[in-house]
Amino acid sequence: MSSLRTSRTRLVAAAATAVLATLSLSACNNGTGTQDEGSGSGTSSSSAAPSPTTASDSPAASGSSGSSDGKAPSAATDSPGTGSASGTTTTTARTPAPKAPAASGTPVTCEGSTVKTVAAPLTRPVNHMLLTVTNTGSKSCYLYGYPAVRFGEAQAVPPVIEDSQPQAVVTLKPGESGYASVNLSATDGSGGNGYTAKSLTVYFQGRSGNGSVGAGAHPALPAKGVYVDDSLKVTYWQQSMDDAVSW
Repeated sequence: MSSLRTSRTRLVAAAATAVLATLSLSACNNGTGTQDEGSGSGTSSSSAAPSPTTASDSPAASGSSGSSDGKAPSAATDSPGTGSASGTTTTTARTPAPKAPAASGTPVTCEGSTVKTVAAPLTRPVNHMLLTVTNTGSKSCYLYGYPAVRFGEAQAVPPVIEDSQPQAVVTLKPGESGYASVNLSATDGSGGNGYTAKSLTVYFQGRSGNGSVGAGAHPALPAKGVYVDDSLKVTYWQQSMDDAVSW
């Protein structure tokens, strides 16, 4: 009797074990199971290959995160052309208009304060002296008529050689020179009342030709002076040196 119960007990236990095994196999086959088995399935899913494009390495996402305020960059910041054009406009607006040259004004009359006058005795023609007047002013000037020269303490103004009158008034731009020659004395000794002059003053005529205008010039003479007599005469102002010394 005892043996029969023992055998029956063993059969029941074996049957129970078989039922449990069957239930486990069924759970595995239909996707159900314990929490650990589900966790293992989730781990397998997360190990799958990542998407080629993620939020961290997307160019669009990276650009958005680069702006501290979340706003799109302005055109002036991104576009070198726009920024450069804007800079050029600003510079041009600040640049003052160029001033017209002073020499473009109305010409004035040449006179002692606006010219430099040099007196140089010549060896040829003999007994001649060349007057050179250079415009040192900022405007063009007119050399009207002829030089009114005064040697020493002479009172009279020597006459002009009428045939030397040029066709047009001599005009000197700033830096340019005009010329006149002075016949100091007769070459054959026929002149009278000769004397040696140690100083010279040159006066300039105005447009009317009546008297002098402005300041006179005081060119230096050689230390020994120059000899003059009553045959003293001058030429009109000339535009070229050659025309001046041809008389």
